[in-house]
Amino acid sequence: MKTIYPKDLSTQDLQALLQGAIAPRPIAFASTIDKNGNVNLSPFSFFNMFSANPPILVFSPSRRVRDNSTKHTLENVLEVPEVVIHLIGFDLVEQMSLASTEYPRGVNEFEKAGLTSISSELVAPPRVKEAPVAFECKVNEVKPLGEEGGAGNLVICEVLKIHVSEQILDEKGAIDPLKLDPVARLGGNWYSKISLETLFQIPKPLTTLGIGVDQIPESIKNSPVLTGNNLGRLGNVEHLPSPEAIAAFGQQEEVLEMKIRFQNDPDSLVDHLHRWAKEELEAGNVELAWKILLLSIQ
Repeated sequence: MKTIYPKDLSTQDLQALLQGAIAPRPIAFASTIDKNGNVNLSPFSFFNMFSANPPILVFSPSRRVRDNSTKHTLENVLEVPEVVIHLIGFDLVEQMSLASTEYPRGVNEFEKAGLTSISSELVAPPRVKEAPVAFECKVNEVKPLGEEGGAGNLVICEVLKIHVSEQILDEKGAIDPLKLDPVARLGGNWYSKISLETLFQIPKPLTTLGIGVDQIPESIKNSPVLTGNNLGRLGNVEHLPSPEAIAAFGQQEEVLEMKIRFQNDPDSLVDHLHRWAKEELEAGNVELAWKILLLSIQ
């Protein structure tokens, strides 16, 4: 494991390391306006939501590392404390990237990126018509984090109105991640997008009390077959299958055949049971996986 102290790196190298490691990051496509009515549109990947009540989004236009200059977005929100934060899908990522070009003040990135500007309803900066989600926000506070190149400026935004395209909603009215097709920022020139193959769900232990990995029998916990993710899923159950359920499962034809096949090789039997359980775990069949594993220690 390589150990690095931030003070030993140049700001440029440290920023590259941080952006490469802390990824993927969502992207705020922010439109702002200055006191003279000049519009700016720019993406920021130092961004996330931080509160639902009140609804708070935070993004950070950092000082440029090379010359310590500030970005037009930061200057604009200090003059007119309002912003529209858009989320965009893969279909707009190239136009979004083009809008990050450091055009001179007064140049309209909507026009440069070929995006349509439409009026917001509660704030002065316009919205991107093509964006599937837009948050009209007032800026509650701008908190500088330093004065040197690379220092961030937290723009703390309170959401006043939300616009969501019906085209990205599922039949229940919730945002469908595949329809939203969001992009995220990594390090360097790298971005990421989602697909059906890369999406997965993990049941959250919010209303349940999982037994925890510490309660998994040692022979299962130390299995060379099972991964940490497998153990985490096993530890997320509230209780183990009953002895009666395990016994009944042990009489199934597939299990009996396996016991006969490996009756003179108990280590291979355990290995096959653990591999079977792993397959079931990764298919989401946690109770069945537990039955298989508990058979392996009988």
